[in-house]
Order: sequence, then C-alpha cells, then structure tokens
Amino acid sequence: MTQNSMQAVAYEVLEQGNNKNVALVWMQNPPVNALSKSVRVGLIAAIEQALSDDSVAAIVISSKQTLFSGGADISEFSGGDFEPPLPKVLDLIENASKPVIAVLNGPAFGGGLEVALSCHYRVTFAANKVGLPEVNLGILPGAGGTQRLPRLAGVAQALDMIVSGRPVAAKKLPGVFDLVVEQAESLLNEAMAFCNKVINDGAIIKRTSEVTIDPNTAPAELFTQYRQGIAKQARGFFAPERCIQAVEAAVSLPFLQGLDREGELFMECMASKEARAQQHFFFAERAASHVKDYDKTTPTRDIRKVGIIGAGTMGGGIAMNFANAGIPVTMLELKQDALDKGLALIRKNYENSAKKGKLSLAQVEERMALLGGSTSYDDLSDVDLVIEAVFEKMSVKQEVFKSLDAVCKPGAILASNTSTLDLDEIAAATTRPQDVIGLHFFSPANVMKLLEVVKGEKTSADVIKTTMMMAKKINKVAVLVGVCFGFVGNRMIESYGREANRLMLEGANPEHVDKVIYDFGMPMGPFTMGDMAGQDIGYFVRQSRQEFIKHDPSYCVIADRLVEQGRVGLKAGKGAYLYAEGSRVPIPDPAVTAIAKQEAERLGVEQRNISDQEILERIIFPLINEGALILEEGIAAKSSDIDVIYVYGYGFPVYRGGPMQYADEIGLKTVYDAMCKYRDELGEHGKNWFKPAPLLKKLAEQGKRFSDL
Repeated sequence: MTQNSMQAVAYEVLEQGNNKNVALVWMQNPPVNALSKSVRVGLIAAIEQALSDDSVAAIVISSKQTLFSGGADISEFSGGDFEPPLPKVLDLIENASKPVIAVLNGPAFGGGLEVALSCHYRVTFAANKVGLPEVNLGILPGAGGTQRLPRLAGVAQALDMIVSGRPVAAKKLPGVFDLVVEQAESLLNEAMAFCNKVINDGAIIKRTSEVTIDPNTAPAELFTQYRQGIAKQARGFFAPERCIQAVEAAVSLPFLQGLDREGELFMECMASKEARAQQHFFFAERAASHVKDYDKTTPTRDIRKVGIIGAGTMGGGIAMNFANAGIPVTMLELKQDALDKGLALIRKNYENSAKKGKLSLAQVEERMALLGGSTSYDDLSDVDLVIEAVFEKMSVKQEVFKSLDAVCKPGAILASNTSTLDLDEIAAATTRPQDVIGLHFFSPANVMKLLEVVKGEKTSADVIKTTMMMAKKINKVAVLVGVCFGFVGNRMIESYGREANRLMLEGANPEHVDKVIYDFGMPMGPFTMGDMAGQDIGYFVRQSRQEFIKHDPSYCVIADRLVEQGRVGLKAGKGAYLYAEGSRVPIPDPAVTAIAKQEAERLGVEQRNISDQEILERIIFPLINEGALILEEGIAAKSSDIDVIYVYGYGFPVYRGGPMQYADEIGLKTVYDAMCKYRDELGEHGKNWFKPAPLLKKLAEQGKRFSDL
C-alpha cells in the first residue's frame, strides 16, 4: 500500500496486482469535511494521480471523518476563493476514464451528496442519511444536484428532497445507491468487494449525466400539484420556486443545458435578500452559543435529575423536554388532583405523538416512567436542577424560591421560568443567588426551540455554562440575556402590541393590521395572536405596570375594553374577532371598530385612513428601536442574538433574518428617519414612543449596520 497525504485529502493505493489496484481518496477536513478550497484542490490532485497511474483500475472516494461530507464551506460565500469551483471537480470525477465509487461512511449533505452523485457508483449503509439542504440557506444545489438527483432518484423524490431540504435514509433511495449494506460496521469490507466486482466485470463506467428521464414520469401536473402543496410553507421564500424550476430543467433540457440553467438559478438565489437573511441566521444560531461569560476552563455541574414546580401546561411541557432526553423529572404540585391532571395531559401528548407515528408505544412508556410527581418540597432534596413554572407574580415566585432554598442540596441550580419579572429580586429570596438563573421556555415548551437563559447579577459562570450546555441536550437553542422587564423577547413585543392597538384607535381595523403583518411574513397578525394567547394575559401585565404607562391614557385602551367586556379571545369565542364554536378562524366584528371609534372620540384622537406602509413601519420599526436600546444596555450581547430570539420565539420570518438583520438589509437610516417622522407627526403619542435609540441614530449617521458592532 502506498500513501500520500494532500492536506485535506489523503491518497493511498491498495495494491492488488495485475493492474487491478484501487486508489483510495480520503477526505479529511474536520469537523464535517466541508468542501473547502483545500478539499477541492486535493480531490482534483488525487483523481488526476489515480488516472495517470496505469496500475490503478478503480477509484474510491470516502471520508476519514464520521460524516462523508457536510457540503460547501459557507464561510467562503462572503468573498471566498471559489477556485477551483466544485462543478469543475465533479466534471473531472464524472468524466474520469476509470470507475469512481463513492463509499458513504456517514451522512452526505449538499455538496457532499453532489460529489457522490457525480461518481459512477455509490455504496453506503441502510440507515445513513443524505440530503440537499441548500434551500435552508436560501439557495439551491449548484453543483449539478438538481440535474443528477432526478436522474437517479426519480423526479418526484428528487423534487421533494431539493425543495424541502429534508434528509432521507439511503434505504429509501434504491435508484441512487448501487449497494446498500445493512450494518455500518461491515461497510468498508463490502464496499471493497463491490469495487473488485466492478473491476472484474470490466470496469464499466455509469455516468449519471447519460441517464435519460422519461418525460411521462414527470408531467406538468406533477410540478403544478407540488407548487400548490408547498404554497403555505414556502410563503415569502425565494429559493423553493427556483429549486422547482431547476428540476423542471432536468426533465426538459439535455444535461449540459440543464447545468447551465441550474447555474443561472443558483446565481439568482445567491443575489437575493432572502439568501442573505437565511445565511445570516445560519451563522446567528451558531454564534448564540458563543458567550463571554465562561470559557473552556469553567467547570460544569451534572444534571442527572430535575425538579419542576407546577404541573400545568408550561410545567408539563418543560418536563417533556427532559424526559425526551432521558433525564428523570419530579413534578411538584401542592394538590394531588392538579398533579394527576398534569401527568395525564403529558401522557395524552405523548400518545398523540404515537398516533402520528412519531413515537412507539414503548417509547411513550419509557418517557412516562421518567416522570414522577410529588406534593412535598422535601422530595426535591436530591435534584440537580429545579425549574419553577408557577403564576407570574413576584410574591408567588419568591415564596417558591424560599422553599427551594430550604430543601435543595448545595450546588443545585434554582431556575425560574419567569417571562417578565426581575430575576435578581427572585434570587434575593434565597441565600444562594449565585445558583439562581432564568430559563424562559416558550409555549408550548415541548415544541418551541427557543430558550432565553437569563443571567442575574450574581449568577455564577459555571451555572451559566451548565444551563447553556443543558439546552443542547434537551434540543433547545439557548440565547443568553440580561435582566430587565421582559428580557429581550417580551420587552420588544410590548411595542408591537402597543402600536397595533394605537393604529386601531387611529382608524385601522384589526383585519387590515393583521393582513399587513401576515403579508410581511409573520405567522399571524398581532390581533389574531392576542386572541390565540388570550387578551387577558396582556391585560394582567398592564395592570402590574401602571406606573410605566399611566402617562399615556391611550395605551392599549381598546384591548383593555375588550377584556373588561369578557372578550378575552378564542377561549371565549370573542376577542378582537368573533369565533364560531370549534373554529379558530377569526371573523371580523363591527362591534370592535365601534369600540375603537368610541374610545377615539373620548380621547380626542382623530380617525383616518392608514396606509399599509405606515402600519408596517409603526409596528416593526419600534421593535427594531427597542432592540437597539437592548444592545446599548448590554441586555443582549449581539444583534444576531436578538434575531435568533425573534425567529425561534416569535415566528419572525427567517427569510428576513430577524428584526435586526431586516433593519440592516433595508438600511438603518430608513428606520431612523421613519422613527423621527412618526415622533414629529404623531403628537403626544410620537413624543412618548418614537424617540430613536441613541445607538440607532449613531449607526444611521455613520452608515453602519447592527452587524458591524
């Protein structure tokens, strides 16, 4: 065996004599074998070396990492060196005069799968996953994936993989793989036997580009129906339609022309604001875990057992996260019937998942076995972490923390799920404020990915690190924030609801406001959202914050009137809208506009026609302005953290990247100028609520972006 290392690609020859040697080309670019420049250069050198060696009869491309390849190195997208481009590497592989066999020892995504598709044969194990997830970055597979995959997997299967970005198990792709072995452990031996068979059978070369697609397998209706089927989830995104057009080109054009069309569509995607936003968010999510509050030397605490105070909807949802991760949970309620009800609801949730095929009945029982209940604080004496999820009132929270302080072992982490209250005040109820942290789960807690981790003034570094690491274990995206009213997410959403209410007072109706915000990309408008959550939730928050809002007699006054009239939303069948029994579809109600008119007359507010642009700017721009204040105060460490919170916690469209990225995209001067305009035009309301943040003003004047900070 001869071996030669070429930086990120290793080359060796398995000597078998009689000019039947096999060249083994190993990608070795940790951690995910990204197809960086060094890998592309190495692959070309290795393939050319194998082709020039007369003793080599076949070439195997595989990986020294646990992944075959995670795809392109997207850090190269922003001005990276693309030479040699990946399509050039794949042309060399496909047109090689000796058979090239891809041996996928682990997942192959994006460009990694495109490498395999350009090979003449593909071998892997049954459970291995492959996919083309480029659509999640706002682009499409740009190295032949949209032309080769339909030729091998079939048009319908390829279309779904490319447009959804979802990975698929190799065993479900018989047209793509020439050999699928059952066990990963036997892959290399069976792959080499397969390779020798290819050599002994005459070293036949099967080029994917020479496969023809029968147009009857992909009639126009297939694409029409597919477009209709994805319309809702693809709303606002740029790339899905271009992905479909690229697959259509695979059916209607010869291979080389199809590649040209793919290239054109790829460049359209790359130039789009949606791709910039989605790529920003990709990096933002990863950057959220990089914080300055601890380092590699900071120790962590073991989380082997968890306690949860409160078995209601939120407490139960939080408990499910830990049970899903195999961590035992003790749930505490003061009354046995409340505890029984909470555990029964969790079982019902798991059984519903089983009915949908997401869990087996055995898994339901395994998870339920990890969930215990108690009505005594003493049963929490051995937990490593306890999370309270009780009523959002300071006196109630403090009582809970006094009890926990008395019974929990030294070193136990005491966490609050508060969404708005002062964590330092909660921590002051204990003798160990260094062990207190906020873990703000979003509802439903077993579904929503976001976890706001709130560090108090005295929270220790090892507690912060432990909880940030724990978040990954329970499949959450954690963002570290500081203490203020509402932290980041709920502090910012206050302006969103306030302006929606004020716009109705000034003459807009709920359905107009909601339509503008829905068309912007939010899952629902502010009035629909208020009805779904319950209008009374905001009402109770306002009652507790009178000292901060009493200077504005118009503050959410219509929402207050709705609640006072029993119009608390969907659960009452009426809120900002009416609801038919058993339906979640909002029905506009003239009575609500009448309330708005009456309140406007009482407060001396003139009603008028309000444009879509004004509605959008007055609801979204104060959100951005509040984000700028949060950055100035150090409540969030970076603007991208705010974007992660808003995409995962509040449904801000990922194709806009989050509120701060959206502001960067349209220009901070645009936001600043609009804030100044409304400050000056809206009288007392403008003076109260549209004062631009100093940071926004400074960056706008300097022509900079939030991402420059």
